[in-house]
Amino acid sequence: MTLALLFPGQGSQSVGMGVALADAFASAREVYAEIDDALGQKLALLMREGPEDQLTLTENAQPALMAVSLAAVRVLKVEFDIDVSRAALVAGHSLGEYSALCAAGALSLADTARLLKLRGQAMQRAVPVGAGAMASLIGPKTDLALAEAAAKAGSEVGVCVVANDNNAGNIVISGDKAAVDRAIEKAKELGARAIPLNVSAPFHCPLMQRAADEMAEALSGATLLGPRVPVVANVTARPETDPETIRRLLVEQVTGRVRWRESMEWMAGEGGITRFAEIGSGKVLTGMAKRIAPDAESVALNTPEDLEAFAKSFN
Repeated sequence: MTLALLFPGQGSQSVGMGVALADAFASAREVYAEIDDALGQKLALLMREGPEDQLTLTENAQPALMAVSLAAVRVLKVEFDIDVSRAALVAGHSLGEYSALCAAGALSLADTARLLKLRGQAMQRAVPVGAGAMASLIGPKTDLALAEAAAKAGSEVGVCVVANDNNAGNIVISGDKAAVDRAIEKAKELGARAIPLNVSAPFHCPLMQRAADEMAEALSGATLLGPRVPVVANVTARPETDPETIRRLLVEQVTGRVRWRESMEWMAGEGGITRFAEIGSGKVLTGMAKRIAPDAESVALNTPEDLEAFAKSFN
């Protein structure tokens, strides 16, 4: 089977995530300790005990989700001798792209943690709380054309764009609150359900330009190597290996669309992937994979038992 590793994005966090890995494996605890040292905070304790409102803060959720993913990657390598290089491709949803790059050796663990902490803070600073909004358009009639039409209606009163093209039936719009409200009305007229999202900022839209500028400065000083496994970028939905191209695309990703459906379709088609494994917290990407690429195998690797079973499948 040709394998791709997937790394989850914001929304997959929950109090207690990654605790079973830490309790079972010293290698996972070492990852959490390295990240705590890099950030100068007790992130592992926050993941274990909460409170949930602090873990959900963007500046904490982003490095925390990365921490669980990289702990699982470390466990696979140290305990089961399964290296990331066994995969043909890696990809991550939004912040998960940083996890993918770290797993593939393009970024160090400490740098990844610091970049994600800054990314979360910068995204929060970019727009005053309450000024922006996001909404999920869902249902069998929801496709990219419908979402684009809804966003166009919203853009008559402010910034409104498609932020996440997750899969058919699940597309997220983002922008000024008034514009998103107008887009929600239009989406309902067109036959979609629209659910406002409980987010602290309008991610992946032009309102995030200030955050993109901050990330451009931070990334310019970060050491970024060629990944050992090609990384399918959110912005291009294609595999990338050139460090400078990756650096530029990470900046563009802050304001740009997460082209996840296209990424998955490419991997399952031209990429030849027949097995997707989501590494980290939750099963969001696994669900999407089953809808986008139903002929491929899709598994979520959350627990020690998941990792052990996955490792045995290679024998």
